[in-house]
Amino acid sequence: MKIACFSFTEEGRKLGNQIVDSSMEAGEPYSIHSFENSRVQGGIKTLMEATWKEYDGIIFISATGIAVRMIAPYVKDKKSDPAVVVVDDLGNFSISLLSGHLGGANALAQWIAGKIKSIPVITTASDNRGIEAIDLFAKSNDYYMEDMESVKNITAMMIHGKKIGFYSEMDGVIDYENLVILENLENINTEIEGVIAVTASKVNGLSVPYTILRPKNLNIGIGCRKGIEGERIIAAIQNTLQINELSEHSIKSFGTVEVKKDEAGILSAVAHFNKPLRIFTIDEIREVENQFDQSQFVKDTIGVYSVSEPCAYLLGGEIRSKKSKHGGITISIAKENRNG
Repeated sequence: MKIACFSFTEEGRKLGNQIVDSSMEAGEPYSIHSFENSRVQGGIKTLMEATWKEYDGIIFISATGIAVRMIAPYVKDKKSDPAVVVVDDLGNFSISLLSGHLGGANALAQWIAGKIKSIPVITTASDNRGIEAIDLFAKSNDYYMEDMESVKNITAMMIHGKKIGFYSEMDGVIDYENLVILENLENINTEIEGVIAVTASKVNGLSVPYTILRPKNLNIGIGCRKGIEGERIIAAIQNTLQINELSEHSIKSFGTVEVKKDEAGILSAVAHFNKPLRIFTIDEIREVENQFDQSQFVKDTIGVYSVSEPCAYLLGGEIRSKKSKHGGITISIAKENRNG
């Protein structure tokens, strides 16, 4: 993480240098850059807007009030705000002020405490109760949180010790004492008061409050005729996902055949979803193509009987959607589940 460290006094400057020096040791997770108020033309306040956009976190070696007043115009939401930690210039306390979980301020405050022997001050309720917060669980597993308000509501229920159901298509379980593992999202036990669902699939309205975390477990194979526009391929992917009641936030990767590796429409579609594209050779596809529907036209054109299904299969998971045709475009989806 790229961190800015602001100091305002001579003692603060010395402490900031100590923190920066610690970050330069081998294996440390932070790259910390020091800024001293007296050496910045116009003062540190003039740096705040750019720092807020360009850095992952900010350390204020100052009074908490100074930090609050400086960051107030830029605070937006917990998904995008950088981590903010305040350290008094005597080094007694390192306070996680903003973006404790998603931004990483709690971890940064604890790291600083370990380096300068200060007392870390963590005020997030879940941490103080030994509960793994949903947003931190999602971050550590690279799950997309579909709705932050529902995350907040279910976390509040966990803080109050409510019985929470947990359903997941993936390995890994959130650390919470009063948790019930669910095999499915149907016929939920009446004692369960809320649900955490880790799934790529559509969740129909449950009888209790719930939050959805989207795992990256959908692999999509793409085939197309030469020259098809990226917009059409994007629409074909979205349509196939919608028909199968799957979320585009769960896309993990795309695949196609080597003949199509420079196809502008495919490259444009992959860039739109910002996911990796894997190129498979003719030989790789030939090894598995007998498992799928075959097209003599495709064979005569590029040398294999099928593209989208073998590519989805080779990317990993079970085929969830066989070859879906969209006017010269074929889309197939494989879904990874627990234990691969």
